[in-house]
Amino acid sequence: MAKFNYVAMDSRGKETKGTLEVGNQSEAINRLKEMGYFPTKVVEAKETKEKGGKKPKGGGAKAESKKGKGLSLNIRIPGLGGKVKPKVMTAFTRQLATLVDAGLPLLRGMRVLEKQERNPTLKKVIGDIAVSIEGGSTFSEALAQHPKIFNRLYVNMVKAGELGGVLEVVLNRLSEFMEKAQKIKGKVVSAMFYPAAVMIVAVVILGVLMVFVVPKFESIFADMLGGAKLPGFTRFVLDIANAIKSRTIVLIDNPPYFYPGPVIWGLVAFVILLRLALKTKKGRWYFDKFKLVMPVLGPVISKVAIARFTRTLGTLVSSGVPILQALTIVKETSGNVVVGNAVAKVHESVKEGETITAPLDGSAVFPPMVISMVDVGEQTGALPEMLMKIADTYEDEVDNAVSAMTSLIEPIMIVFLAVIVGSIVIALFMPLIEMINQLGGDAGSRGGGED
Repeated sequence: MAKFNYVAMDSRGKETKGTLEVGNQSEAINRLKEMGYFPTKVVEAKETKEKGGKKPKGGGAKAESKKGKGLSLNIRIPGLGGKVKPKVMTAFTRQLATLVDAGLPLLRGMRVLEKQERNPTLKKVIGDIAVSIEGGSTFSEALAQHPKIFNRLYVNMVKAGELGGVLEVVLNRLSEFMEKAQKIKGKVVSAMFYPAAVMIVAVVILGVLMVFVVPKFESIFADMLGGAKLPGFTRFVLDIANAIKSRTIVLIDNPPYFYPGPVIWGLVAFVILLRLALKTKKGRWYFDKFKLVMPVLGPVISKVAIARFTRTLGTLVSSGVPILQALTIVKETSGNVVVGNAVAKVHESVKEGETITAPLDGSAVFPPMVISMVDVGEQTGALPEMLMKIADTYEDEVDNAVSAMTSLIEPIMIVFLAVIVGSIVIALFMPLIEMINQLGGDAGSRGGGED
């Protein structure tokens, strides 16, 4: 008998974990179903010792290498591997949906995709899923064994499709969901890329000017003007440049070394403290709340969150996933703690037999239009369709908001940079202009004396 660790959900959508001692994985899954659970992950518990408490002769690594035909190295670098990009997952889901919709058996379709897949991580996972299906597991059970690749939304939609006998329909819905999610994310990222790139380049250029170029003009002016008083605006710009230089880098001339100054260390400390704060529940809540209400970007982020919530919930419910289970999945995949807490309140309300609209109205996250449309959907029994319409509406609003924001940010940035650079140039030219005026006045006085 082997031990299997499992993660499952009960009929109310509550997650539970535990261990079963059974003969194989299929028996563990059947046992969980008999207990009234919906298994999402069932894996064999790893043991470091063989039965009897003795280690295998020759060491674990050596004994393991003898099992294969050749030497196999499996090196995992932290932060690399183990996950697949959403774009790759979207393409895989669309291809699988097309193959299944065309009438190709699921196992054969997985083998076809395994051969043509270029991503090594996904290729290996597809092969493992095919082996699990050959061993008698269902498609959703095989997917649940790879939680880093296939999230609960993916697994539960496939499971609902299997139970309803409409796997090809669910795969098509899932691929459409992923494609639209990627589309809206891509639009936001591409719209913000240009302003962010311009701002980074501008900050670097201004930093170089204020730290290395402008301070050198102080000694040049001292030599040219012979200690005369500089114009007030020029003195102001030079003082700012010297302050930035003294607080951002520490320069040692012999030999020339650059060390971070207090401002740099302050920024590093701020980033570290921010990352630590975001790991706490309260810190994450405040940060996500700020993202929803921040100027300029806040309305866009809020619309993206609403579109994601409504499309995810609508897709799950229309695919046959029970409402409580769907709300639990939406909470985990919301991407925002504030929205997730609002969904949790909706889950509790539905579990008590109440409506969805009351907790949505009290959350102060969703606008009245969304609440009204959800209410109409509940009243008419067309909640999934209404949620999809809300998602379509808000995705269109995100497109419009992003376009308007981009068209507004670009001229503001251009004017801002022109004012900053122009001010620096004027400040550096003012002493030269005064010096030229003085030279012209001296030449005129000398000419008048000779007459």
